[in-house]
Amino acid sequence: MSDRDQGFAEYFAAKSDAMRGTAYLLCGDWHRAEDLVQTAFIKLYRVWNRIGEPGRLDAYTRRILVHTFLDETRRGFFRREQVTDEPADRAVEQSGPEDRLVLVRALARVPARQRTALVLRYWEDLSLEETAQAMKCSTGTVKSQTSRGLAALRALVPAPTATF
Repeated sequence: MSDRDQGFAEYFAAKSDAMRGTAYLLCGDWHRAEDLVQTAFIKLYRVWNRIGEPGRLDAYTRRILVHTFLDETRRGFFRREQVTDEPADRAVEQSGPEDRLVLVRALARVPARQRTALVLRYWEDLSLEETAQAMKCSTGTVKSQTSRGLAALRALVPAPTATF
């Protein structure tokens, strides 16, 4: 195995799970998340020799992942109605781990760019500038997309009720 392949294999082994988690939050489907990560790492492998600063590799890989997701979403490749056993407007019970599932389901219903801004800002804990760079937009766009995304989430997730 060449040094190039060895370095790439080590990086893939170290970072693919984290990228898969980010991809899942972006798309809301583990199978699609796996496909997004695979595609992102294929794109990364193609330019592996040209990567200058290893310190910026995570940000570069994340940006590839985000753009892959947004490109597929824009093309409408995954835009189709999802059939479920549950009615869309079913009340959600608030309790422990289920809260996370409710939030992930609601996040999947937020428009792609808003979801991307939310995931990068609050899951990846990126600054406004880092998020803008990853999304290739201005910080003002990140702010507005984040604000709209939070509003969409608030509309989709029922407010917790206090029980006394």
